[in-house]
Amino acid sequence: MAAIYSSILGFYPVAMIGMIWAVAFDWADGLIARKMKGRNKSKQTFGGQLDVLIDIVSYGVAPAILLSSYGEYKIIFLAAAFIILSASALRLSYFSTFGLSGGTKYIGLALDNNSIILVFIFLFESFFSHEIFSYILLISCLGIACLNVSQIKTPKLSSNPRNVYILGIYTIILTSIYGWVYFLNT
Repeated sequence: MAAIYSSILGFYPVAMIGMIWAVAFDWADGLIARKMKGRNKSKQTFGGQLDVLIDIVSYGVAPAILLSSYGEYKIIFLAAAFIILSASALRLSYFSTFGLSGGTKYIGLALDNNSIILVFIFLFESFFSHEIFSYILLISCLGIACLNVSQIKTPKLSSNPRNVYILGIYTIILTSIYGWVYFLNT
């Protein structure tokens, strides 16, 4: 929610912090849930459905609102936001129906990667004018949306504790960078 609210207000460094922390909490939540004892099938199903809802908001709605806001709500950015949301919904529906390929790989780029990639791309915002970067963001978002619904196979990064620690370091570094940027701009 911090990413969505900050995007609407135009506080993009804060939005980036919210987006990367959403990934960190999502990955940590998954590891914790799998290690809990006494989880029955209905609790697993409920948790899985709740995770899908959180994923569409964190990795579909938040990037779509970021793009719309950064693009000053011009029609081309709103259309691209619709494509991002549609691709995210399709990706989640496909995963909810078919699961992992061979139990270890996703078909299409997993949605959590949307935020990981966009937060990295946004590091380069200051190198471009607002207008140029808005189109870089637009093209990046559309490219990611295409990868979400593609047939490429990608590993499930969040199931490996080592990757969770790497994401933790990445999250802290990016939080520090974007926190500093926000501090300098206020």
